[in-house]
Amino acid sequence: MQIRRRTPGDPSRRLEPPQQFFQISHHAGGQIQPSKQSHFAINIVTVQHPAGRILPRSFYARPAIEVARGLLGTVLVHGHTAGIIVETEAYLGGDDLASHSAAGITARTRVIFGPPGHAYVYFIYGMYECLNLVAEPEGSAGCVLIRALEPLAGLDEMRRRRPAARKPEQLANGPGKLTLAMAITRAQNGADVTRGPLVVRAPRTPASFEIAVTPRIGITKCADLPLRFLIAGNRFVSPTPKTIHAVTMEGHVRLDAGPPPPLQPPDP
Repeated sequence: MQIRRRTPGDPSRRLEPPQQFFQISHHAGGQIQPSKQSHFAINIVTVQHPAGRILPRSFYARPAIEVARGLLGTVLVHGHTAGIIVETEAYLGGDDLASHSAAGITARTRVIFGPPGHAYVYFIYGMYECLNLVAEPEGSAGCVLIRALEPLAGLDEMRRRRPAARKPEQLANGPGKLTLAMAITRAQNGADVTRGPLVVRAPRTPASFEIAVTPRIGITKCADLPLRFLIAGNRFVSPTPKTIHAVTMEGHVRLDAGPPPPLQPPDP
């Protein structure tokens, strides 16, 4: 399938890179509905895009917990595929022994200590790749694992890459699933997510939703820290283990996300 490029002369449709885009008509009025599934009509056209501006580097140059919460409701884009980020986990520096950065600066973890707004992609269980976005100012370790997406565009491609998924909710409801669905691999490790084919965009219309907080999933160290964030009631989040569900249902923390922080112009 070919994507036609926009011809110049229409400033109202001017967008930043990447150069290939798609249009999505959102039949739910452009808002995320936490308690029910959103419905999308997808048409590949020229250079219109469903989301707003690419998040600038300054968005990521903050504590990892703030970035993890702030990423909820934004749109992850790679090539022709895109999805709303509905679940994240924060990994901190210092005493967070679950973080890869706990081992210090190595060839593998160097990107985590580098400039914010870059991808950290690693291989796990001998079969899955996981996408993290580097947070914190340069020199301080911190990153955010992208755990689940609500698919927006490129669903046919996602289905081809994830034939085991029986319904849209299963296409990207896990960190290894979403990288398969969006063809994100270790080739993107170190990629600058403020420009290029792998980026995160602000929602075109900010939505109000509740954030549910639980301990992180699938770790054994610092496993009790409440650093998993998800859009409450969203059907596209990853399955929550029964043990975590039992621990977090009582006194479970919910916060009003409110509008995202104002965006600064993209860094040069």
